[in-house]
Amino acid sequence: MCPEPARWATATLREGDPSADAAVPATGPSRDRPGGLAPSVSSLAVPEVFTALDSSPRGLTPAEAAARQARYGPNELPGVSRGHVWRRLVAQFTDLFAVVLLVSSAITFLAYVLERPRDPATLQLALAILGVVLLNAGIGFAQEYSAERTAESLQAMVPHTCRVLRDGEPRELPARDLVPGDLVLLEAGDAVSADCRLVEAHEVAVNNAALTGESDAVARVAGPVQPGPLLEARNFVFMGTDVVAGTGKAVAAATGAATEFGRIFRLTAAAPRQKTPLQRQVAAMARRVAGVALATGAALFAVRAPSGQPFVDTFVFSLGVMVALVPEGLPATLSVSLAIGVRRMARRHALVKQLLAVEALGSTSVVCTDKTGTLTQAEMTVVQLWANGVPHAVSGVGYAPVGEVADAGPVRELLRTAALCSNARLVRPDGRAGWRVLGDTTEGALLVAAMKAGLNPAVEEARMPRVAEYPFDSARKLMSTVHHDEEGYLACVKGAPLELLALCDAIDQEGTSTPLTDGSRTQVVAAADGMAGQGLRVLAVARRRAAGPHPPLGEVESGLTLLGLAGMYDPPRPEVRDAVDACRRAGIRIVMVTGDHPLTAEAVARRVGIVREAIPSVVTGAQLDGLDDVGLDALLAGSAELLLCRVSPEHKMRVVTALQLRGEVVAVTGDGANDAPALKHADIGVAMGASGTDVAREAAVMVLLDDSFASITTAVGLGRSVYRNIRKFLIYLFSHNIAELAPILAATFAGFPLVPITAVQVLAIDLGSDVLPALALGAEPMERDVMDSPPRPRRERLFSTAVMGRILFLGGIQALGVCAVFFWHIHASGIPYTDFTKADPVYREAITMVQAGIVVSQFFNALAVRTDRQSVFRAGLLSNPWLIAAGCFGIGLMAAISYAPPLQTVFGTAPLAPADWAVLTAFGALLLAAEETRKWVLRRRRAPSKGRTP
Repeated sequence: MCPEPARWATATLREGDPSADAAVPATGPSRDRPGGLAPSVSSLAVPEVFTALDSSPRGLTPAEAAARQARYGPNELPGVSRGHVWRRLVAQFTDLFAVVLLVSSAITFLAYVLERPRDPATLQLALAILGVVLLNAGIGFAQEYSAERTAESLQAMVPHTCRVLRDGEPRELPARDLVPGDLVLLEAGDAVSADCRLVEAHEVAVNNAALTGESDAVARVAGPVQPGPLLEARNFVFMGTDVVAGTGKAVAAATGAATEFGRIFRLTAAAPRQKTPLQRQVAAMARRVAGVALATGAALFAVRAPSGQPFVDTFVFSLGVMVALVPEGLPATLSVSLAIGVRRMARRHALVKQLLAVEALGSTSVVCTDKTGTLTQAEMTVVQLWANGVPHAVSGVGYAPVGEVADAGPVRELLRTAALCSNARLVRPDGRAGWRVLGDTTEGALLVAAMKAGLNPAVEEARMPRVAEYPFDSARKLMSTVHHDEEGYLACVKGAPLELLALCDAIDQEGTSTPLTDGSRTQVVAAADGMAGQGLRVLAVARRRAAGPHPPLGEVESGLTLLGLAGMYDPPRPEVRDAVDACRRAGIRIVMVTGDHPLTAEAVARRVGIVREAIPSVVTGAQLDGLDDVGLDALLAGSAELLLCRVSPEHKMRVVTALQLRGEVVAVTGDGANDAPALKHADIGVAMGASGTDVAREAAVMVLLDDSFASITTAVGLGRSVYRNIRKFLIYLFSHNIAELAPILAATFAGFPLVPITAVQVLAIDLGSDVLPALALGAEPMERDVMDSPPRPRRERLFSTAVMGRILFLGGIQALGVCAVFFWHIHASGIPYTDFTKADPVYREAITMVQAGIVVSQFFNALAVRTDRQSVFRAGLLSNPWLIAAGCFGIGLMAAISYAPPLQTVFGTAPLAPADWAVLTAFGALLLAAEETRKWVLRRRRAPSKGRTP
């Protein structure tokens, strides 16, 4: 029968979780979500567990399971609401630039409707502005939608099934169909699909890294334990963790959002998504540009209105000024440039889900990184053996049995015994992945070492079958097995060196058992300490003859002969040290944040170069709890090499927040559900694609497809390159805005009645001639020195003083040129200003000269902005062929507007003479010469302080 609501409501109270009752309300069809877990369930005996959770040793009947499925819903976390596709598309139109342009288009269309007679050019302008908005929105939506779909495809690759007993029959079913009270069958290699109380356990060990961050396997039991924090209950297994050894049965006590995974999911959902630095700066830029455009347009309207010109003409003139000041092509250019960065990062194994996050990577000043799988390979490897008083090196890393044991003869018995006393299995590759271990990774490392020494663990197991086992126990720190061989029974024991050494009275010397003297004991302890001092995990291996197949534990673990020691570690990824060095050169601070033991964390940090000082700052989660905000700030400020160990999700969130309050741009890496809140709260959340959990990948804005820290460093360099390129095309785009505005202002104050460049011409430049060169600038390759300077300050403006000065310098030269050609053409005709009309051939030639002058000068401007100080001739005029091609396309388009009759009608232009083109080309070359002179002056000023000329 389905349990009463009151029972399930009581069950939602978590041990050590005072907020659980609020998190899972007790009533309602969707609110009384199954939580299981009465406060004392971990302390109940097995029969009482079945009673408390309304289950039985035969599991649920199909009818009971169906009833609970209908009542409590699927066993899955609530999906992240992304909103309807149409809402995300509409959101593209809420950008301030888009709003200004939409309003301008609407007003222009209204002016077209009201004016008499109606001018088709006014309608063309309204439709052109609307087309700009639609184009920008389409590009932005397509890029974000594509990245989102790619990220979701990762999640679809993960299988979700579990095995349960239903009415006494084993069944495999989708994990989402698991319900509270189901009796779950567990074995090595299974992913746990719910929070379950064990009722039967045979050497069960689980990896809780996804929840706690600790990579070591932990043993589980079926009996009652003392009440305490739920995550510390040794008779529970949790959703998202993995069974690495043994077999067992467990009753599902919490599913879906009521699990520990669900608790972290709620914490993640509550964490606000941080805006990237570029988002904040682009928003600020949009406000300023929109404000300046509106104010300038309104001011010019006020100046021209009293002149007696038609109202609509005056309004369209003012609107043209606003259009000239708004960089219509910027949103599309920015989106595509960022998308290019996304694709470049994807080729370097980094999938970015949000376009604006590309640039934010470039401003990263602190990386809070996990250890296992990111800095290391997550493949425990034996690197040193000790036997006969002599160390023996083991080559090769990872689970592939490739390598050798130096002088393997003396250590073969050591490795044979260690392999026999193991439950792990080494699985051969299937063509899609490398070697992997089912079971405890430490035992897997021993199996690999045995194979490197020429042994076959499967053959040894068949030759000496196991007849008894005494599982590892945290109190004994030992594991023992008994095997049958030709001589009778052999007990094999492995475990912690000091504990095992205390049970030995002999030591193997070249195949002979000799008494273990005090001197020998001292030698063994020294060897173990030496390995531990190198950051290795050390195990001792011993054996003895047993009297029968099932000797008492006291007999098995006494009077042993020590065979030797095995030292192992999780090897760092080979590329990580160079990546860490690159971060140091780039002024990026690395903070290790892990759930592992402090000694393990420090050893790994030293191997990869994060720690170089004699005594780094190593702080545990318990110590963080003792620090107030002022103390935490002092810790973060005063510790250059900081390792945070044994930390919880709340600790990670607190550290990230404290770093952000210090003005840092923080990137956080992680693969487990415990990392998800910090991933979402960080400026850049980086999840692991291969080993990461769905929750972590969902919370992050970047996914590392190869799980390597080196990919982060590469992504940071690409992000910095993207930021440099953004500045290049911003200078390029905004400088010509000055050239568009200047002749309009000059005509106003000179009393010329018509505009020197129409709004439709401005749009043709912004979206026709300038977009492709801007995109080519955005695709400039990463410069070699991009990681040789510190990150820019968090508050540094996109439009810095230097950038604004360069815009005014280049834009001023362009403005002088186009004003000169316009008024020269008008004055050369000898026609009075008041006699000019829009149909006048001289006027049409003059505005064509203005448009062509901007297009040609922009060709040279694109070359000029490629470098800040270095001469573009030294960089190579043809080193970016796409830029040359894009510039030629813009000039070709301008020629078509000048000579093609249909386009002459649309834009009001006229054919230009070859001499006109020559004059415009000379003005463009003058701009490039002036910029090269400016760079030369900067290099001359910089050379004495740097000792060289860049």
